[in-house]
Amino acid sequence: MYEIETENLQKIIDDSDNIVFFGGAGVSTESNIPDFRSADGLYRQQYRYSPEQIVSHSFFEQNTEAFYEFYKNKMMFLDAKPNAAHLKLAALEKAGKLKAVITQNIDGLHQAAGSKTVWELHGSIHRNYCRKCGKFYDAAYVKEAPGIPRCECGGLIKPDVVLYEEGLDSGIINNSIRAISEADTLIIGGTSLVVYPAAGFIDYFRGKHLVVINKSATAREVRAELTIAAPIGAVMEGLKV
Repeated sequence: MYEIETENLQKIIDDSDNIVFFGGAGVSTESNIPDFRSADGLYRQQYRYSPEQIVSHSFFEQNTEAFYEFYKNKMMFLDAKPNAAHLKLAALEKAGKLKAVITQNIDGLHQAAGSKTVWELHGSIHRNYCRKCGKFYDAAYVKEAPGIPRCECGGLIKPDVVLYEEGLDSGIINNSIRAISEADTLIIGGTSLVVYPAAGFIDYFRGKHLVVINKSATAREVRAELTIAAPIGAVMEGLKV
């Protein structure tokens, strides 16, 4: 269905030796994980509080039980499987073409697909730590815990995800910017480029080929060499690695 788009992308990939992928929620929608800003995304759904409020640091501190009710039901999809985009990116890395994945997603699907160098700007649902003793807990423990998940020491468990009002990890920022600045090709996929500071990282790109694959227009003009308005998995599954 997207043969021409895939063919154009293939030419760029064949001409590249240092590809970096920068992705957002649209990469995981084909794995049946809802995004935030589409017509049926989380931000369009009606709750007592807005999703922006619920996934904020202050809400977590003041309304922990309500935070976890939303978080477990709307942000933890433990049965989700990597789709064609995740799998093809992992294959490109294995072939030596792709050097890093930079993701705004917290679902861990890039790693599940086999990608090794993944910079998670907003953390991961798969890492959870007791605030009292620091003990690690996996996503299944948090998902299955009744109400507020607690450590065996009694401490509150907090997911290692970046909430509103919290800063990004400086090490991950530096690694992401370095990867983008050294890339000869940057593929931006499944993101509307709304969320900052992450969306600003692409300004560090100085390479040859800039590609955008997103079903809708991005929030900012990036002057891409190739723009594809389509589901990213449907485009990438036809690539030859």
